[in-house]
Amino acid sequence: MARNDAFGYDLAINDPVAVEAWNRTVAAFLAHSAATPVHLTEALEREPDFAMAHLAKGFFMLLLGRIELVPAAREAQDAATRIMAGDSANDRERGYGAALDLYLEGNMAAAADRLEQVMAAYPRDAFALKLVHSLRFVMGDSIGMRRSIEAVQGAYETDHPSAPYVNGCYAFTLEETGDYRAAEARGRDAVLRAADDAWGVHAVAHVFDMTGRTREGVTWLSNQPETWAHCNNFRYHVWWHLALFHLDRGEYAEVLNLYDTEIRAEHTDDYRDISNGASLLTRLELEGVDIGDRWTELAEICAGRTDDGCVVFADLHYMLALSSGDSHGKACRLLQSMKRNAEQGKTTMAEVSADVGVSAAEGLIRFSNGDYANAYHALSVARPNMQRVGGSHAQRDVFERLTIDAALRAGMLTEAQILLDDRTRARGAVDGYTERRLSSIGVFESSLAASL
Repeated sequence: MARNDAFGYDLAINDPVAVEAWNRTVAAFLAHSAATPVHLTEALEREPDFAMAHLAKGFFMLLLGRIELVPAAREAQDAATRIMAGDSANDRERGYGAALDLYLEGNMAAAADRLEQVMAAYPRDAFALKLVHSLRFVMGDSIGMRRSIEAVQGAYETDHPSAPYVNGCYAFTLEETGDYRAAEARGRDAVLRAADDAWGVHAVAHVFDMTGRTREGVTWLSNQPETWAHCNNFRYHVWWHLALFHLDRGEYAEVLNLYDTEIRAEHTDDYRDISNGASLLTRLELEGVDIGDRWTELAEICAGRTDDGCVVFADLHYMLALSSGDSHGKACRLLQSMKRNAEQGKTTMAEVSADVGVSAAEGLIRFSNGDYANAYHALSVARPNMQRVGGSHAQRDVFERLTIDAALRAGMLTEAQILLDDRTRARGAVDGYTERRLSSIGVFESSLAASL
């Protein structure tokens, strides 16, 4: 007989131990826990014909953004399809299956739309909500992220086991859509109600970053590292946020210490970990900090990812590492791969490559070669649609900084001033980076005036 999950919905299995393992899987996924795959494995071992668990495995494989994991995702989908061909499958499972099919085809937007249909029919299903949140995050669709949660928010009353984590997700969408005051309130409430809500902690950190409150940001994260200690590689990203606060304050030694002891303590090859490292080293170099040979290990890893094409956000961070190290040939190979993907035009990421990825990648290569005027022009072409590469405002800010610095180094002071003004309006405050660039513009203008 079917049993209910933690949200009160039917699961097409009858083993109570497998049901509990599934509930732990979903709870761990919401908390970004390193134990997520452990619980999922237990559920499948107890109930090999558990379609929902196979579907979850497929989604998890694809969200890792690695081309070599696509076959494993297809195997999971095939297993689920075989199981759902019987009489035991329910509409919710079929909805997940249809969404995974679309994701495997490379149509991420349609996959998210299909999962939102599941949410409409099963509004208390926090697993579907978090998957939509994750997919739209990868696409940079902050408005869609916010809309999807608001559509079902009424179902997450205080008795819902995932309500605090949904609140943390909502806090992040509020921040990414510019509602900083509400985002901070929601995020703080989420963490108060669930001490392991790493996404909620992270959402509040984003607010502090966007509003220039670096001292509060340092305090917020330094005082509760246990909130993300249980996490998978997401914990490296939260440490990255702490490093950003120190960077803004000009505390470069502490940034390098966090880089070595937390952010890249393990030389992992997950693209999100690579993005933490590459973007932080880029920011440091833009401030004139000697980062030693830290590019080497990142470039060696990225050299093996030039033909992935799974996530444009990942490709651009691979490009940062390859163009900043001694891997110019690999950087060019990555650019050619991105161009080929763009020409295909059959997937979400191919469209993003064509729309913004190729131009941005060309700008990164030109910047590393010291061709600042052309770097500025290429990055400026990409800039209006840069949100499409995915990630957050804070993550994409490295490309904004490179565009501004390219203009400054090319002597295009008016263009740099316009970009700095735009950046300040979007962020809601003048931060350390902007202060330092405005100061440099003043120095350039004073020098020019003195020479006339």
